[in-house]
Amino acid sequence: MTPTQRKVLDGVYSGQLNKQIAFDLGIAEATVKAHMTALMRKLQVRNRTQLAITAQSLGWNGRTLAH
Repeated sequence: MTPTQRKVLDGVYSGQLNKQIAFDLGIAEATVKAHMTALMRKLQVRNRTQLAITAQSLGWNGRTLAH
């Protein structure tokens, strides 16, 4: 997972919208959507809710995954 993907995942996990994540990271909303697509493929989920749930089950606690 890239550093930006981690930041996007942190935003999703915090309940932010793509627009809010884009603003916070200083990137385009389309870029956030591209990172979301990559994250969903990597974690084999279909939507942002499943992404957040899967991240939590993997030990995501905001910027870190438990190993």
